[in-house]
Amino acid sequence: MQLRRKSGRARNDDDSVLPLINVVFLLLIFFMLAGHLAAGDPFVIEPPKSQSEGQNTPQDMLILVSADGRFALDGVEMSEEALIEAATQRLQLQENTEDVTLRLKTDGGTPANRIVELMQRLRQAGFKSLKLLTIPKS
Repeated sequence: MQLRRKSGRARNDDDSVLPLINVVFLLLIFFMLAGHLAAGDPFVIEPPKSQSEGQNTPQDMLILVSADGRFALDGVEMSEEALIEAATQRLQLQENTEDVTLRLKTDGGTPANRIVELMQRLRQAGFKSLKLLTIPKS
C-alpha cells in the first residue's frame, strides 16, 4: 500500500533538511554570542597550592599578579601605582568599607616578599580584608 500526499506530488527530501539547518544555524549564533560574555584574565596565572580551602563568594575587586611582575585590577592590566590608586578610589566610593573584600590572585612563581609588600601597601591604602587565592593541594 502506498500513501500519496493530497497534492499528488512526491515528497522532496530537501524540505525536511531546511528546518534542521535553521536550528543549527541559530544554535551556532547563540553559542558564538554567549562565548564572549565571560572575559578571561589578561594574562595566565597559576595560583600557589594550599592545604586550606576557602569559600568562593562574589567579591568587589580582584587583583592579578603575574610571575613577571604585571598587574591587573578586575581584568584591566595596569602598573602597580595605577592599580593601588584605582583600588583606593573604588574603596572610597563604597558606603561601608568594612564589607569590601579584595581578592589577590598571584602566580605561584611570584616571590613571596613581593606579594607581602603589595598586601602591606593595600592595607595602608585602607583595605581591611584581603584574601590570597590559592588552589587546594591534592
